[in-house]
Amino acid sequence: MKLIIPMAGRGTRLRPHSITTPKPLLPVAGPTLIERIVYTFVTSLDKKITEIAFVLGHFGEEVEKQLIDTARRFGAKPVLYYQNEALGTAHAVNCAAPSLYGEVIIAFADTLFRMDGPVDLEGADSVIWLKKVDDPSRFGVAVLENNRITRFVEKPDVPVSNHAIIGVYYFREGERLQRELQHLMDHNIRGHKNEFDLTDAIDRLLQQKTVFRSANVSEWLDFGTIPAWLSSTESVLDRQYDEQDANEKTFPDTTIIPPCHIGNNVRISNSTIGPYASIGDNCTISGSEICNSIIRDHADIANATLKDSTVGQSSVVRSCSQKIHIGDFSVVGSTV
Repeated sequence: MKLIIPMAGRGTRLRPHSITTPKPLLPVAGPTLIERIVYTFVTSLDKKITEIAFVLGHFGEEVEKQLIDTARRFGAKPVLYYQNEALGTAHAVNCAAPSLYGEVIIAFADTLFRMDGPVDLEGADSVIWLKKVDDPSRFGVAVLENNRITRFVEKPDVPVSNHAIIGVYYFREGERLQRELQHLMDHNIRGHKNEFDLTDAIDRLLQQKTVFRSANVSEWLDFGTIPAWLSSTESVLDRQYDEQDANEKTFPDTTIIPPCHIGNNVRISNSTIGPYASIGDNCTISGSEICNSIIRDHADIANATLKDSTVGQSSVVRSCSQKIHIGDFSVVGSTV
């Protein structure tokens, strides 16, 4: 089983953090988004993930090394492909054409999700993961009959279904999908925003009597904007919080209000942390109050009150009492 993860998007709505770090490599209460996505499949499928193919923009060697290490930690072969121009979801997947054969999972690295128990992949040519939503006009949706998908509709004006497609797909024969993707490219068949849409390729397979079944997720978290990153991190903290683990870390003259994530080699003194604070590795915090915030690795914060804030890697914050969003290697307040 191969796992293909398109992640070439620039994540502009997550700036300033996505300027230096691709969105899928941003932390979610410790592990990166991409690590959590891979872990979900490794633990929910009864088939081993043998290869993980990442479809990238040109993020640089350090990012590529991090992705390669991630794949190897999960016992999978890493493969890197590149999408040099953003031409749509179908184009992004087709950039991984050499890996599109045999059993394939495609998962766009935009969201985090929880499966509704183990997924049965038998008896279907394809499985598409869905989530019931209140406003289907914002999403591509699938029309179901007895758990079998009979139709796809992109952002319907008339509510034909409330089962949103979350961007995760299984294909028993990846080469069949690849042929339809190539057909779109060869005939310049474009859809929404004049881009090549994966939904169009899947719709062509549906017309060929391909058996599409659905799988449901119990949770679907968005990471497309900074407010969404904060609120989704809160949801993860709620789910993973373990009071016993939290009590193992104590700091002088400091109160920890759960749920929180506190990374490794963190120094905190005379502070109040939480609730919903995610503190990265190697941070130093003194005389501060931090809640509902994400503090990334190596940040240095003193005499600050931060709420609904994000602080980049190796940034310095001094005597600040307001909501802030600063990128890596930034300075707020006097450091003298």
